[in-house]
Amino acid sequence: MTDLTPVSFAATDLDAIAGHEGRVAVVVTPEGKLEQSARRVNRLTKGAVQRFVDSEGFAKVKAGQVTSLAWPAGMAAKAVDVICLPRNHSVEDARKAGAALGKLRGGAALLLAADGARRVAEMVFGLVMRDYDFTPHKTDAEVNETGVTVMASKPDDAEAAAAPLLAIADGTFMTRDLVNEPANILTTTEFADRLAEMSALGLDVEVLDEDALEKLGMRTLLCVGQGSDSPSKVVVMQWNGGEKDAAPLALVGKGVVFDTGGISLKPAGGMEDMTMDMGGAGVVAGTMRALAKRKARANVVGLVGLVENMPSGNATRPGDVITSMKGDTVEVINTDAEGRLVLCDVMWYAQERFAPAGMIDLATLTGAIIIGLGHENAGVFSNDDGFCNAFLKAAAKENEGAWRMPLGQAYDDLLKSRIADMKNIGGRPAGSVTAAQFLQRFVKPETPWIHLDIAGVASVKSATALAPAGATGWGVMALNRLVADGYETTD
Repeated sequence: MTDLTPVSFAATDLDAIAGHEGRVAVVVTPEGKLEQSARRVNRLTKGAVQRFVDSEGFAKVKAGQVTSLAWPAGMAAKAVDVICLPRNHSVEDARKAGAALGKLRGGAALLLAADGARRVAEMVFGLVMRDYDFTPHKTDAEVNETGVTVMASKPDDAEAAAAPLLAIADGTFMTRDLVNEPANILTTTEFADRLAEMSALGLDVEVLDEDALEKLGMRTLLCVGQGSDSPSKVVVMQWNGGEKDAAPLALVGKGVVFDTGGISLKPAGGMEDMTMDMGGAGVVAGTMRALAKRKARANVVGLVGLVENMPSGNATRPGDVITSMKGDTVEVINTDAEGRLVLCDVMWYAQERFAPAGMIDLATLTGAIIIGLGHENAGVFSNDDGFCNAFLKAAAKENEGAWRMPLGQAYDDLLKSRIADMKNIGGRPAGSVTAAQFLQRFVKPETPWIHLDIAGVASVKSATALAPAGATGWGVMALNRLVADGYETTD
């Protein structure tokens, strides 16, 4: 797994600035006030920082932006990074500034002279999140052994505040690694093995094989993977950090490690991107890792269905009728609408076994959600306004785009089948909505439920605020926030 940027914390030492050989970052306010370390750098560079602050260019700099002064005279550093931060800056400003530093850092050791900045931990979080690169399959990749030293007026407090944030970053990195991994490496077995390793963090991890799934009646899940040589699996991860016997929050993830579309074969163009079709399971895994690493005081169970959707002589055909674990029958119209077949069985199992306080499923489920919301927002569907609003609030706090979408009987009627209880698709109109309606048929009336269609946000072609191009890790921060705000016990 990709390691986090090494970060250490120290008390402000102005004398250490001149001899630092990597990059040095200092803070100034939008009004041009130089903080303590910035004043020292200004003296060392014979007024270079002040000249920049007095220039017309500085007037255009916004909160959270960073400007680099290369090869400063009077210092050993290769660059001075000037951070523009108001005294009363926001979390978003601090993370933005940190992300800018992470993007600029390259292979250089960074001395971040944060002085008395209010949100040092958030700045560190932004830096670490953006300083990510997926390189295990590049033969010329160089290991960056340099780190970041954070000088702060209260380094112990800053380190303590950063610890839970770094746990979230670690979970996000796991999600990104899983989503970025090619399918010949991340088989269903490899995926399950990586999740099993998290038992070392205190998670109770259980892997259900095909025999166990058959006994449970998970035939819709099994029908998706029956055309592949890779065995289908369900992995259950329990974190019991809350009150004993309190109902857990259930997170359910679609883990299609590669999706050819099956017999309903996808076009060749872009099929290589289907390595990310396990994105929902990746977010569940990363969230469970983050909760365990920060020792969340909550009960949360993560369940992921791991399959590969391949065409073969044994693959499910369009027109087949499959019986789900619930007992409802499904006419498979399109084998490329497979994610819902995986999720419905795992969702039913989660409710039968755990009777959760709430259930959230995540899936790169439909291309239709990308047409509707692009790559800025995940689609949010729910049967419970309070539960949904709590998640939307959590996502907004973490600046992870999420937009509520409708549900309704007219959409559900589109799933009617002539020969079975339902079809697995409802046609082209409102494709993401009918997919959600299908899943809702497997939600018990007493279960608060949210479906997150993350097809547009799990992996992107250009960099985002906190991630380079590729897998974003979207959802780990929002789900962690939801747990922290609504499910953790207090003293």
